[in-house]
Amino acid sequence: MNLIRKFINQTAIPFLIGLPIIASFPRSVIAESPLTQKFQHWEISQKFIPPNRKAPQTTAGGGSRGDSCDLASKEILQPLIPQNKLGLTLAERPTFHWFVQQMSIQTAHFAILDDKGIVYTTTVKLPNKAGIISFTLPNDAPSLKVGKQYHWYFAIACDSEDSEKEITTDGWIERIQLTPTLSKQLARSHPKQLSQVYATAGIWHEALHTLVKQRLANPSDSTVTANWRAFLESVGLQNLVSQPLIKNLNKEQENSVCN
Repeated sequence: MNLIRKFINQTAIPFLIGLPIIASFPRSVIAESPLTQKFQHWEISQKFIPPNRKAPQTTAGGGSRGDSCDLASKEILQPLIPQNKLGLTLAERPTFHWFVQQMSIQTAHFAILDDKGIVYTTTVKLPNKAGIISFTLPNDAPSLKVGKQYHWYFAIACDSEDSEKEITTDGWIERIQLTPTLSKQLARSHPKQLSQVYATAGIWHEALHTLVKQRLANPSDSTVTANWRAFLESVGLQNLVSQPLIKNLNKEQENSVCN
């Protein structure tokens, strides 16, 4: 947590003043012919299309601190975020995802900041094996405001006896308003198409979380696996395609893993 405080004290958190709240939503979905529907296997494009906005520039970033971090920081901790580090969401309390390597440390620190300071901070449970974990903001966390960009940090201590030795990663998140057009597209889409609709609209957190839920529910579904691969590869996260998903890690439930 000390490193997060250092970032807060040392890093000015710039915000884009006057940034128009414009999301790049897709055009109306063209109705499929009966023949297409008959032979549709839902193997659709899962490429993520970045929205027309950028995250504020910052000097803070992921990196290891201390000699006890014996692996490259990216091999220990890697966020599942777009290449520009800004993820859009429709949710008041969205879900975040990170890949974490197997470590003896049991918890990490997570914090969300706005231009006034810390909005929310908590600890996140870590798995006892390497994998992709998720964390959803709980009901007691402040809801994200539409049109506002937030800066988040995730930190893991490399040495349980020395909190100064940490690995951190950071990113940005912005909540946008659901438009009537997108609402209609989602309502008429097959469940396996939802992630594609989100991805085409540039809504990162819902696209990713939808694919994660599909993989956990259908670990042997080749189409879901192919969609997962296409989505991650489209944003340069191909190294995480084969990593297992850790389910319900931060709930009082038994952990389960999807390979």
